[in-house]
Amino acid sequence: MTKFPRLYPILDAGVLAAKGVSADKFARALRAAGVTLLQYRDKEADDATILKNAELISDIFAGSGARLIMNDRMDLMLLAGWDGVHVGQKDMAPADVRIVVGDGRVIGVSTHTEEQVRIAADTTADYVAIGPVFATGTKLDAEPVVGLEGVRRARTLTSKPLDAIGGITRANARSVVDAGADSVAVISGLLASGEPVEKVVGDFLEVLR
Repeated sequence: MTKFPRLYPILDAGVLAAKGVSADKFARALRAAGVTLLQYRDKEADDATILKNAELISDIFAGSGARLIMNDRMDLMLLAGWDGVHVGQKDMAPADVRIVVGDGRVIGVSTHTEEQVRIAADTTADYVAIGPVFATGTKLDAEPVVGLEGVRRARTLTSKPLDAIGGITRANARSVVDAGADSVAVISGLLASGEPVEKVVGDFLEVLR
C-alpha cells in the first residue's frame, strides 16, 4: 500500500446504531461518494451478524475497486474474503497476523505512543495508524490524545503509510495531513447532523486535496 487514500472511513456498527443509521444506508452513501478504502468495526455483534454485514458491504462495493478492511477479526475477514485486517495493541501482533493471512492481505496496526510507532514500523504491517489526534467520544476507553505534534513525531519514525484517527472533522482534517499523515480515518465526523453522507465525504475529499 504505497499509495494511501486521503480519506479512510470507518463503518462502526455501534456508532451507526446510536445515531439510528443503518449499515446498509451508510455503506451505500460511501460507495456513491467514491470511497476507495473502508474499515468495518463491530465490537458487539456475534460472528454470524458480522459476516452477514460483511457480505452486504461486499455486495454494495462490488466492482468499485475499493479495499475492505475488517477491524480485529482476521478469522472473519478471511471467511468474508475481504482485503485486510486492522489490529490494535491488545490484538495479535502483525507478524503473527501475517503468518495467518498471507502476503496478499493488507494489515494495519493502531499505535498511541512513539515506542509503539517504532515497533510497528519494523513489522510486516502495511500501514500504521496513530491517535487519537484529538479528543473523541467514539471509544470509551480511548488512549490519551497525541495531538498534531504526535502525528509529526510518528511521521519521522516510519516510512509506512500513516493514518491518523480520533476526533477528525472537516475543520481540522487539513491540519492533520499537513502534520504528516497520509490519510485520516473518520467515524462520527461523517455523520454530521442533517447533512447527507455523500456531501460530507465530498467536503472531506475537497479539504484533503
